[in-house]
Amino acid sequence: MTVVHDVPKQLYIGGRWQDAESGRTLSVDNPATGEELCQVADASPADGRRAAEAAVAAQAAWAATPPRVRSEILRRAYDIIIARTEDLALLMTLEMGKPLTEARAEVAYAAEFFRWFSEEAVRIDGGLTTAPDGKNRLLVTRQPVGPCLLITPWNFPLAMGTRKIGPAIAAGCTMVLKPAPQTPLSSLALAGILTEAGLPEGVLNIVTTTDAAGVVEPLLRGGQIRKLSFTGSTQVGRILLAQCADTVIRTSMELGGNAPLIVFDDADLDVAVEGTMVAKMRNMGESCCAANRIYVHTSVAEEFATRLATRMAALKVGPGTEPGIDVGPLIDIAGRAKAHDVVRDAVKRGATVLTGGELPEGPGCFYPPTVLTGVSADSAIIDTEVFGPVAAILTFDDEDEAVAAANDTEFGLAAYLFTQNLDRALRVSERLESGMIGLNTGLVSNPAAPFGGVKQSGLGREGGRVGIEEFLEYKYIAVPVGA
Repeated sequence: MTVVHDVPKQLYIGGRWQDAESGRTLSVDNPATGEELCQVADASPADGRRAAEAAVAAQAAWAATPPRVRSEILRRAYDIIIARTEDLALLMTLEMGKPLTEARAEVAYAAEFFRWFSEEAVRIDGGLTTAPDGKNRLLVTRQPVGPCLLITPWNFPLAMGTRKIGPAIAAGCTMVLKPAPQTPLSSLALAGILTEAGLPEGVLNIVTTTDAAGVVEPLLRGGQIRKLSFTGSTQVGRILLAQCADTVIRTSMELGGNAPLIVFDDADLDVAVEGTMVAKMRNMGESCCAANRIYVHTSVAEEFATRLATRMAALKVGPGTEPGIDVGPLIDIAGRAKAHDVVRDAVKRGATVLTGGELPEGPGCFYPPTVLTGVSADSAIIDTEVFGPVAAILTFDDEDEAVAAANDTEFGLAAYLFTQNLDRALRVSERLESGMIGLNTGLVSNPAAPFGGVKQSGLGREGGRVGIEEFLEYKYIAVPVGA
């Protein structure tokens, strides 16, 4: 397809497109068909080092670039992304699977990070005060943390790139970006857009690779990288944190989730079902914020489950490029097998399947929207980040029980609750151990809001006014009065 053909397939290092040193390539496949879309360069550790060296070489000049210049580059990139919405959406659908409607929404979401941080770039402030003893003036400035390593996942391939690249550019940091090997094309297209928008050579470098461990570890231990921003699993996050310790690299970690969704007895069920559909089915459930455990008050559980199953059963499954499709394929066969395994385990432990739950025939990595009721608390799905279109419903009798069950996890990224009682809404929101709360809504992501979790769901925040803070250091200068 033309949209795939037009995207560069090489590494982007020091402002030049170039093959991997070894000449190796990796295959990018369409999860809807299992067929290969193209081959892109497969970087080695040596390629990673060259990318880091390019970022280091560009850092001083980029840090000295006026904030307005950085701002205008981001704003131009925003305009280009919006103008190319259809091409970028199709590219994303082909490499990742989500329906075109969702892909278009992600393009808009991704672009907004560039617009947001274009405005934040010119608002990096400091301060000047007098020490309490009157002997010194305390001058505080903000400086870029330095060359960054950005590692992005496959589920939101464009937005996860802009959410990290945007604040890094705004703060004056250079970067090495390693996208997921399943979805490198969106990142490579983004590099082309930023180059067109005027980003100088070496500020952004992209290495695509199947050897993530081999490429990343030397960069973290080598002393050139001063900041790591990672989105991915908690398991991998722990490994990266250990590798960062040797050179005390600053880290931002957006890790796994196991989001609870609570429906109280006074909830508006129309609102609750709609919110659950968004929280569960956005991106086919392949989201760290996806509602994984749905706790419904016993008095409304049957009606809620029936309504949800009816809505889920009506969703149209198929290739995301076809019109009218609601649910595309999962990212790969392993992802589909994981979803099916937790469904079979739940059924084995007594759960009832209201809709879905069967592997479809034919090509691709499709899995039907599935609703389970009577799910046992010891089922694997309760402790597994499913990353698929499977809704597991459990029941509760009182608020304390619901909150205790919701908090009974090592994760704390997002949580959702539905109630019409304002006191309960605020009280439960404060009690839930999550970095983000969806109150009577199934969507929490917004470029203007701080995104991140507590417990083992991560460190730091992305987006919002605090997003740029992760890429800045404070510097204090003591100035004697009268000097």
